[in-house]
Amino acid sequence: MLIARRADTRARADFATWKMMAKLNGLSALPADAQGFLAGYKNLLERTSEAEATEACIAEVYKAYYLEMGGGGNPPDVRPRPAEPVADNVTAFRRPAPKPKKTRTFGAATFGGAQKRPLPVALIFACLVVVYVSIQYYWR
Repeated sequence: MLIARRADTRARADFATWKMMAKLNGLSALPADAQGFLAGYKNLLERTSEAEATEACIAEVYKAYYLEMGGGGNPPDVRPRPAEPVADNVTAFRRPAPKPKKTRTFGAATFGGAQKRPLPVALIFACLVVVYVSIQYYWR
């Protein structure tokens, strides 16, 4: 099955590349087998729709690649099967409950609950100055 998946992936990628090169007038740069597959694709395109012709040509390229990669017998069907309908398990979006507003504190009085005040910048700076001066004093 691993060989079949690789062959199918390679066939789909190569066919898309070949088709694009043919549209860009680069058909002569393709290998002979690619040119043969594209000629068969053009013949199929005259008789069927583009989607059917594409799938039929990819199937032929897939068979060739499967045998080339060492697969034996007829290649297994690796095309993705249509997915079964899934029960709707999506929940509706709900806006989260609003967070309570932060309370403000002024000195000893608090409004709306107790909250710690952050250290003011001046106090932190003063502590750093004290540490710096004490280190300088200690080293002398």
